[in-house]
Amino acid sequence: MGRGDPAKPRGKMSSYAYFVQTCREEHKRQHPGASVQFAEFSKRCSERWKKMSPREKANFEDMARADKARYEREMKNYVPPKGSESKKKIKDPNAPKRPPSAFFIFCADYRPKIKADYPGSTIGDIAKKLGEMWNTTAALEKQPYEKKAAKLKEQYEKDVAAYRARGRVDTSKKVSAKTEKSSSKKKKEEEEEEDDEDEDEEEEEDEEEEDDDDDE
Repeated sequence: MGRGDPAKPRGKMSSYAYFVQTCREEHKRQHPGASVQFAEFSKRCSERWKKMSPREKANFEDMARADKARYEREMKNYVPPKGSESKKKIKDPNAPKRPPSAFFIFCADYRPKIKADYPGSTIGDIAKKLGEMWNTTAALEKQPYEKKAAKLKEQYEKDVAAYRARGRVDTSKKVSAKTEKSSSKKKKEEEEEEDDEDEDEEEEEDEEEEDDDDDE
């Protein structure tokens, strides 16, 4: 299933990913209940894969082709949710950052080891190896990463609630300031009108005094 959209078809697996999955199943049969050191296990799988003949790899390549066909068939019928292609909104730099997923936490742990074991690998190669390691990791062994991700998500939701609350307070302050400014402006206009009226009255009084002087 696709992350974020449960209706999205599951991604296709490579021939090597199927091979690693088989290696893991073999390890479980031979060492039931034993934990797996991911980096070391991945390195051994990679070395075995490199030494395999095209004939030995054929079965895994057939499985990958079949899965690719399945993926392409399902993607033809897949309709992305509305708004998924819309432009991203401009992010507030002060907004809480989204927490990493269990897979991202897993990658942070094993990326340095993979880079050391495969010097010269591109970012894409390393990402692919990490993805294959994760896809072939048992659910029980993923739990520590999933628990950590859940804890970070819980903290993120609290931070978002606090951030939105601050936003509402800031908005109310702006409205209050705007109201005060408008009220002050209106008061100033009224005072100016009163001053104008006083000036008009003074002018009228002066004119009346001049008229009285003329009559005398």
